[in-house]
Amino acid sequence: MSILPNQIFLGFIRLPLLLRTFIIAITSIFIFGIIVHFIEPNTFPTVFDGIWWAIITASTVGYGDFFPVSIFGKIAGIFLILTSAGFLSSFFITLATTAVTRQNDYHEGKAIFRGKDHYIIVGWNERSKEVIGTLLKRQKSVSIALIDESLDINPLPNGNVHFIKGAANQDSVLLQANIGDAIKVIITANTNLGEMQADMNSILTLLAVKGLNPDVETIIEILTNEQMANAKRAGADEIIQTNILTSFVMHQSINSQDMVTSFLDLLYQLSEEKIILKEADMDEVDEDYTSLGMKYMQNGQTLLGIKRGEATILNPPQPFFIERNDQLIFIT
Repeated sequence: MSILPNQIFLGFIRLPLLLRTFIIAITSIFIFGIIVHFIEPNTFPTVFDGIWWAIITASTVGYGDFFPVSIFGKIAGIFLILTSAGFLSSFFITLATTAVTRQNDYHEGKAIFRGKDHYIIVGWNERSKEVIGTLLKRQKSVSIALIDESLDINPLPNGNVHFIKGAANQDSVLLQANIGDAIKVIITANTNLGEMQADMNSILTLLAVKGLNPDVETIIEILTNEQMANAKRAGADEIIQTNILTSFVMHQSINSQDMVTSFLDLLYQLSEEKIILKEADMDEVDEDYTSLGMKYMQNGQTLLGIKRGEATILNPPQPFFIERNDQLIFIT
């Protein structure tokens, strides 16, 4: 017979402190409200009147619309103030403390992200800052989880960005970012490390991501040619070699500064547009590339090239005909 009360007690003490304090306070208030009703039925005609008086008394508001007049009623009021008022005050103090703690955890990257269909961006730098800004600009309701171990507080507290402090190659950190429900993970290189070390760190993060969610789409930034193959083996869906672009711009600047300026202007303009990769429709198969480009141009879209297998062909030699499974690259 003693097993059930013992189980109830053990279950009660396992509850969160906030909930336990509230249960004790509200139970005490109800008990004293019922007691005072039976002690002074004329002063407190209904049980609800007794409970109302107990709540007002325990909260130290004291409207004065109900108050005990008998000795036993006043004694009940004294015990109510000594017990329930303390528990009720403790409840509100704990509630305020919990709210402040959770707010601090959110800013300091300790809170768990509970959203779904979100982007996970690894590393806080100028590249990730631009990516986040573009995502927030194009999709007002987008959710982003930012993982970085060098930051102390959320760098974008007013945006729809959930900051998580920690190393992204650790399972606990990725689970905190709800990796299982993410739709895309973008891994940027840590330029504070050497290029080889940065690539190894990025690939280790990629392996951790794919280990927890093999289906999530991943984009990884690689700095060295030697680690390209390892990134592919690790399961990267897209690999970005930022050093190739930098080297190209620096090389071209030696020959023609005007061309580099035009090239950078073109990149800035493309950042404001949307580049689409779409598989060719059945009615577009066997169609000439030039005539197909004219059709897209009439709809305000510019056909840039074709992705055929692993090869990307820009401005293909004429005549060039679209084949099945070709993917069209165009700007809309």
